[in-house]
Amino acid sequence: MSISDRLNRFFNGPDDEEYEEEEMAMFNRSDRAEPEEDRASSSKKNKVVNINATTQLQVVLVKPELFADASTIADHLNAKRTVVLNLESANKDVSRRLVDFLSGVAYANNGQIKRVANSTFIITPYNVDIMGDLLDELESSGVFY
Repeated sequence: MSISDRLNRFFNGPDDEEYEEEEMAMFNRSDRAEPEEDRASSSKKNKVVNINATTQLQVVLVKPELFADASTIADHLNAKRTVVLNLESANKDVSRRLVDFLSGVAYANNGQIKRVANSTFIITPYNVDIMGDLLDELESSGVFY
């Protein structure tokens, strides 16, 4: 093959005949019978593992009283843990600051925060969805601070 043929093939691709020859050669190579040992080892190498079955989701229950607890809760969220936030024992100003701060943390992690009761929220990472009729009711009623 001359240099001009090589350049032509490089810029224009192989001719139809050359392409068919290459394809047949590849087909013939893959069609050969493998020894029994090779088939057994290749099936072990190509094992498919369900990732969802190996991951363990963790839920953390927190009942903060001070805004200083916000960094610990944020660390749980950054570690992709679901947090149930019970604000019954916190005063109204601290509760509002915590919800604002943790909403920002959830947003930064592509997560979400939902109210599940009067003073209780659930904050989830991006890979956890929240479903249920009660959540739809709470969202439509709009009972927030």
